Amino acid sequence: LLNSFIFMITGLVYMLPVVAVSDRVASLTLCFSFLLLSLTFMLITDFSTVLFDSRDKFILFPRPINDSTLVLARMLHIFIYLFRIILPLSLPSWIAIGIMDGWKSALLFIIPIILLVFIALFVVNGVYLMVLRLTKPEKFKDIINYFQVATSILFFISYYLLPRMFRNGAETVIFPIGKYQWVKFLPSYWLASCWSWIGYPLPLAGTSYFSALAVICPLVCMYVLVKWLSPQFSRRMAGIDAVDAGVYDTTPGVKQKIPAVFYKKLAYAFNKSDDAKAGFMIAWLQSSRSRSFRMRVYPTFAFIPIYFIYMLSNGNASISEAMAHLADSAKFLLLLYMSSFVMVSALTYLTMSDQYKAAWVYYSTPVAVPGKVMLGALKAIWIKYFLPFFIAISIFTVYIWGVTTIVDILLALVNVSLLIACIARVGFRHLPFSIAEQIKQGGARILKSFLVMAVPAALGGLHYVTVHYHLFLLKLIFMVLSAIFLWLVVDSYSNTTWKNMIKSEME
Repeated sequence: LLNSFIFMITGLVYMLPVVAVSDRVASLTLCFSFLLLSLTFMLITDFSTVLFDSRDKFILFPRPINDSTLVLARMLHIFIYLFRIILPLSLPSWIAIGIMDGWKSALLFIIPIILLVFIALFVVNGVYLMVLRLTKPEKFKDIINYFQVATSILFFISYYLLPRMFRNGAETVIFPIGKYQWVKFLPSYWLASCWSWIGYPLPLAGTSYFSALAVICPLVCMYVLVKWLSPQFSRRMAGIDAVDAGVYDTTPGVKQKIPAVFYKKLAYAFNKSDDAKAGFMIAWLQSSRSRSFRMRVYPTFAFIPIYFIYMLSNGNASISEAMAHLADSAKFLLLLYMSSFVMVSALTYLTMSDQYKAAWVYYSTPVAVPGKVMLGALKAIWIKYFLPFFIAISIFTVYIWGVTTIVDILLALVNVSLLIACIARVGFRHLPFSIAEQIKQGGARILKSFLVMAVPAALGGLHYVTVHYHLFLLKLIFMVLSAIFLWLVVDSYSNTTWKNMIKSEME
């Protein structure tokens, strides 16, 4: 119910085109485009693993179940979950349509919503199954992972930068759909053109037959999927599973690859206790091996510069004009503090894993203080992901705003590290890769997380005051105080006991 309520609140954003754009087909094209993008993004990032989950192979594969039945059963499972998401997302738009256009339009609305789920489901997973047929098992998951990362970035760019083309100088939302003939090739326009069935005019002449594609396309995709893509599905799934299990050449005389020892040197350089070194190395290696971790964290590196460009272009000025006046502003603080999103994303998925049951090894070893392991893992993620990204942003900051920003960069580094330590201390008292991804979040933890998110606002606000009024001495004092506070929080996190972890899990 809580998730449905959150999706319904999010759906208020998708309702805006329905209310703001007078042309009904144009407004629904925008609305369905946003819904289709969101649904496809969820499908790519979260639900596609269900299609290629082979954990039940010992039960299903020996049974007399053909590949078409297995594929359709799994896709039906995904469809049910997606439909439970799309209903609250589209509910505000559905209500607005009913109030503004009457019962005919409201009654028709449910048909495109169902077809929208089918289009997203069959197109995305159809592409996956095609790749599965055309590639070798050892390359499949890597290709899919790269595709997921690239698609996530593309959807993020589309969501934030494309709406600028529908804005005029008066800052009102417009959608001159007649100027964009390519819109008629979008599935969202096919769905919106269904309103021609109840008498609404189409903004693109001669496109009334496109509404038939909204019904035909999912059926054709399903036929292609069942008849051409699903054969040999089980066998190829077994091949992927064999690759994941790891097959090594044990032929005499064949040299095995020697793993790099760079991360071990870092583990010994930045950690004193053996427990912390072990946590460092586990997090370093597993974050590279886990496709789920890479898929969720890597796009964040692109999201931050894209969102920064969006913030620059949010006014009337063009991006080139905003960049020309960038050095006269203090927007480098926004960029520096936004870098914390990379670490927050990495920290979120540092504790989660599909193979979380393997975490029994933590409890079988004589680890007196699990906080040492947790701190070592946190350091590994900080060094591997956050620090290189922050250095790149710092170089850009110095290039645009000059060497006088070096003190601000150091202060932001301490403040962001303090923020990360506070978030880890409050909401992530878990051993690395030890909990399921669908873990239930208690109300106390959610409340604490909201309170912790006030920390960057306070730190960034104080930092802006020191920049605006050129208070150099206050910056140094601020840096020392933040460093002391950071040391205290890190020390508290490293001393987390088993009792503290149990208490955190109960919240």
